[in-house]
Amino acid sequence: MIWCHIRQSFSWLLLLGALVLLFLFGMGRFATPPAAAMITQQEESTNQMLYQSRQTLKDRNGMSWQAIAFKRIRPNGAVTLNLRLVGFPGEVELEHPHLLAIATSMGQTFTAVDVSQEIDTGTPTSPNIGQYNLQPILPQLSDVVPVQLSLPTTDGSVVALDISPEAIQEWHTVATQS
Repeated sequence: MIWCHIRQSFSWLLLLGALVLLFLFGMGRFATPPAAAMITQQEESTNQMLYQSRQTLKDRNGMSWQAIAFKRIRPNGAVTLNLRLVGFPGEVELEHPHLLAIATSMGQTFTAVDVSQEIDTGTPTSPNIGQYNLQPILPQLSDVVPVQLSLPTTDGSVVALDISPEAIQEWHTVATQS
C-alpha cells in the first residue's frame, strides 16, 4: 500500500514536471524574435556601392542621435568604413576635429579619427554631425560587449552614447559586405 502511494505521488510529480517543461518550451514559440539587422545597399554611381546600418540612440540627457555605420566601395576599389553621428540641429555642436573616444564595458579604450571634413554634402559640415573612421577599430570591438562613445562639444561638455552589442553586430555585418 505504501508503494502504491509513493508511485502515485511520483507519477504526479513527473506529470507536473512535464507540464512545466512544456509550458517553458512553449513560451519560446510566442516570444518576440530578435530584430533582424537592417543593412541597406545602394549603388551611388557606376561601380560605387554604399552599405549602411542606422540606429536611433538617446544620450544621457535624453536627446536623440542617429548612428550610421557605413561602408563605401569606390570604383577604384578604395574602401572606407565610417561612423556618422548626428545630433539634433541647434541642440549640440560637436568639437571638430576631435577624436571619438570608445570605451568597452571590459575596460578597453580606443579612439577613432575625426573625418568629418570628408562629408560630401556640397555645404559646410553641420556642427551637430560628426564622422569617424571606424575601419581600424571595428575589428577590435566584440559584438557581445557594449561600448560607450564620448563626443566632446564646443561648450566643453561631453556627449555619452551607449552602443548595444546588437548595434555592433550590425556594424560588423556592414564591414563584411562586398
